[in-house]
Parts: sequence; structure tokens; C-alpha cells
Amino acid sequence: MLKGKVAIVTGGTMGIGKGIADKLAEHGAKVVVCARKGEKTKHYFVECDVSSFNDAQRMAQQVVKKFKRIDILVNNAGIYPFVNLKDMTEQQWDQVINVNLKGVFNCTKAVIPFMMKKKYGKIVSTASIAGVSVGFPNLVHYSASKAGIMGFTRAAALDLAPYKINVNAVAPGAILTPGTKGMDKDTISHLIQAIPEKRMGKPVDIAETVAFLASDEASYITGQTIVVDGGYTDV
Repeated sequence: MLKGKVAIVTGGTMGIGKGIADKLAEHGAKVVVCARKGEKTKHYFVECDVSSFNDAQRMAQQVVKKFKRIDILVNNAGIYPFVNLKDMTEQQWDQVINVNLKGVFNCTKAVIPFMMKKKYGKIVSTASIAGVSVGFPNLVHYSASKAGIMGFTRAAALDLAPYKINVNAVAPGAILTPGTKGMDKDTISHLIQAIPEKRMGKPVDIAETVAFLASDEASYITGQTIVVDGGYTDV
């Protein structure tokens, strides 16, 4: 499905990002994982702080130098430190917005010149049900960043459509990752009871959706956010 394509996955060393990177490779893509220094992956690795515009530019140039092209960008890098709004500092707000939302802008800006040149590209960003219709306490900064990604996706899809670049997002619900596994048992139990599927999702559930959106089979889909949450937002 993705044979011969070159795909960049930001935040691709663990959790959902790792699942996406592995799945794209399984479907035949040459995968580049972009993450911070010291993180490990079996895929081609490029050190990059997505909150830095210059880092993102350097990352894209390094990928093109190595693989001669960029076909797919998956904006997955994200952080979600829990803090109540009344206690949140400007620094904490800026950190989340800079990684989660500005990072999407930085990396998208870095790759689109190469996609525009050949009039082909697939950009998929990881949003969240926290930005769709569900409010979560202690995650004001995270929720705002993910809602921003959805707005970015809709507008960017229109700007880039003339260049045959599809821009979409996936909004995961509760997914079993190293981060969520650290949640207390009562919170996890409450989440599961609220999900019609009666289970938390796995990274592969998100990865398969991303792989589809990154493929030519999804060429008529753009500007959309696909919710993958086991029906959580339907109840």
C-alpha cells in the first residue's frame, strides 16, 4: 500500500508514534523517525525538536538528502503534562502549545516545498478527542492544542489541495500507551466503562487509520479528522 514511499513520523519512538512508524514500514514505506536526542528506534532516526522551526527545516533537508523525497508526514509528537488551570504557568502553557501545535506548523512548513514540487503529499496529524467534544480536567493546554490541530488541518487542506497534498488528522480516544498505563486503576476502570467497546484502544488501531490516510486509497479524503475512540464520543 505504501511501497517506495518515504514517511516521516514525529514522536515515533514510543506509544502511538511507534505503532504508526512500525505500521507504515509494514506497508512498505521507508520510515524516518524524528524525535529528541537519546530516543531509540529501529527506523532511520533524525534528531529534532519539533518546537524549533530551524530544527524542522534541518530535519526535512536531511531526509531529502538521504532519500531524495518526502511523501508522507505524520505529525505525532505531543506532550500532556497534567496541571489544573488555576495552577498552570505561562511556561507550562507555552511548552505544550509549542510542541503539540507549533510543532505541526513547523514540520508541515518544512516538508511542503518538497511535496509541492512533485505535486504529491500526505500529511496526517494526531489530534485527540480532547479537542473534539470531550473536556478533560487538568488538560486545558493539551485540549487547546489538539483543537488547534483540527482547525489547522481543515485550513491547510484547502491551501494545499491545488498541489495534490492531502491533509487529515486522527483523533484517538483512550489508547494503551506507556503514558496511559501510568494512570491509576480507578481512572482506567472509569474510562473503560464509558467506552461502548469496553476496552481501551491499542496503538495499532490508530496506526492502521493513519496508514490508510497516508495511502493513495484515501486520495479523495482531505481536511478531515477521523475519530478512533471505540464509540466514546457517541455516548
